[in-house]
Amino acid sequence: MTPPPPPVEAGAVALPVPSALQLIRSRGRLRGTLPLFGAAFVASIAYVDPGNFATNVQGGASYGYLLLWVVLVANVMAMIVQYLSAKLGVVTERNLPELCRERFPRPVVWGLWMQAELMAMATDLAEFIGAAIALNLLFGIPLFAAGVITAMAAFGILGLQSRGYRGFELVIAFLLAMILLAFLYDTLQIGGDAGQVARGFLPSFSGSGSLLLATGILGATIMPHVIYLHSSLTQNRIPARDDAERRQLLRFQRFDVGAAMGVAGLVNIAMLAIAATVFHHPGSHVNTLQQAHTGFAQLVGPGAALAFALGLLASGLASSSVGTQAGQVVMQGFIHRSIPVVLRRLITMLPALLVLAIGLDPTRSLVLSQVVLSFGIPFALIPLVILTSRRDVMGALANRRGTMLVASLVGGLIVALNLFLIGQVVVG
Repeated sequence: MTPPPPPVEAGAVALPVPSALQLIRSRGRLRGTLPLFGAAFVASIAYVDPGNFATNVQGGASYGYLLLWVVLVANVMAMIVQYLSAKLGVVTERNLPELCRERFPRPVVWGLWMQAELMAMATDLAEFIGAAIALNLLFGIPLFAAGVITAMAAFGILGLQSRGYRGFELVIAFLLAMILLAFLYDTLQIGGDAGQVARGFLPSFSGSGSLLLATGILGATIMPHVIYLHSSLTQNRIPARDDAERRQLLRFQRFDVGAAMGVAGLVNIAMLAIAATVFHHPGSHVNTLQQAHTGFAQLVGPGAALAFALGLLASGLASSSVGTQAGQVVMQGFIHRSIPVVLRRLITMLPALLVLAIGLDPTRSLVLSQVVLSFGIPFALIPLVILTSRRDVMGALANRRGTMLVASLVGGLIVALNLFLIGQVVVG
């Protein structure tokens, strides 16, 4: 039997039990702060996945610095979106798919789930093809075999979660650092025209082709599956005792999102600017990642080509692991069902392996997958804005009118861009 607690002396005052947040903060300034960061860095991997490599390289090679402003705007919008997703998890201790299932009519929920699964397949298409191309460039492994190796590596990285979320987050952060260092190296090797770069941040287009790439950049930057995932990463991370603690956690989330998305934004800007500097000139025909790798080797040197391939490999491995995690959140949340991770991964990666097996242009497939993803963004973003603005869901921490207006403008801009793209395709 468990012995009874010792008697409390008369007149003694029982000390309050410290909360989880108080225990963490009591460790000191550094050790009490680091555990509060990390979720946004996992989410940020989706913003530097192989789809970004493909769209940014094509954008820079075809249109020079013209679309830099699209990259900047997309990353600013990403900060807003990912903060709202993190906020939803912190305040409600539920994730976005779960709240959709609880708050929306069943037909709507099933529709959202089915489109989310299609988006997961489009996501896997980019991740697997990107990592497979990197393995092919580095080691000469055939694309199909490289895709299978990517799947095995992704399962290995994801398996770290069985030992707690921190190990998984550290591996993802390491891979993100690899991507950043790869493009920092290439930037230092290549340089660029500061005046042209500055003009690239002035909004403009050059025909429907640039609009297609702009939509692809948008789809590669704001990823539907990671909108769902981020709320899951924060929902049970550090339980809050009351609204005061929730506000404290949200302040840290703002720093986490700002730092992580800032790094992702710098990488994306560097990708496009490097491609514009090296490949945007008469006689250059760089339309694929393989051609970009060859171009770096010939025009800059083998070191630049190696850095590009290593960054692409780190991107593919990290993003495929994060994509698998997001897929589990989507199914469990929307329909309260789950299937073994291996089976789920086999289903969603089939289109990617099919593309590799039949020999379709992998880079073109990557870009088109990003355009498809851009059409899935409103189906994740609109429910997020609605739920974070409802007091019966968020209580006193529901979105203020200004936040709701900005988030609505982001969603409206994305929908308008997609409709404009459809019109251009139909007219063209």
